Amino acid sequence: MKQLSYRLLATTLVVAALPLLQGCFPLVAAGAGTAAMVAVDRRQPDVVLGDQRIELSAGTRISERFKDQVHVNVTSFNRVVLLTGEAQTAQLKSDIERLVAEITEVKSVVNELQVAGPSSFGSRSNDTYLTGKVKAAFIGADKFSPNDVKVVSEAGVVYLMGLVTRKEADDATEAARSTGGVQKVVRVFEYIVAPPATTQPAKK
Repeated sequence: MKQLSYRLLATTLVVAALPLLQGCFPLVAAGAGTAAMVAVDRRQPDVVLGDQRIELSAGTRISERFKDQVHVNVTSFNRVVLLTGEAQTAQLKSDIERLVAEITEVKSVVNELQVAGPSSFGSRSNDTYLTGKVKAAFIGADKFSPNDVKVVSEAGVVYLMGLVTRKEADDATEAARSTGGVQKVVRVFEYIVAPPATTQPAKK
């Protein structure tokens, strides 16, 4: 019972820290942090590292080419890239997608950029807070592992990514939709038949 309480406390602390960590992921994902993340991730370790490389490479390319013309968040999961944020013209939106798609490791690009001026700091802060609320809702629902679903929020729209079963996808979607402040839920899942079996240590 005590072990369960510690585990719940640790999970709650992680959710509470999400608003602080969201903008710093490339920095905190190194070293021991990466090892811990890989241990509870359905992706293969090389894919997890590949997703980090994609995010860093895409972010650098977009920043160098478009500078302050756009506000783009790049999220890569299992080499599927989700683009959220704002681009001032439809042409810029297309150019960004093409630029990211040229990265060698990228399988596909889901372009959810809005044709608009960059969002305000207040709007971005609210999205960070919303992501934390959705993650907390996942824990409260207790129907699947929150670690298996990646949450991205932009202008009140919540995007869900991950390698999940259909039931896990439905449960995650319902939990997100029931969270106050969520205007819309967009599923960017890749579906699996069943969760990977947990490797058991060999008996002596």
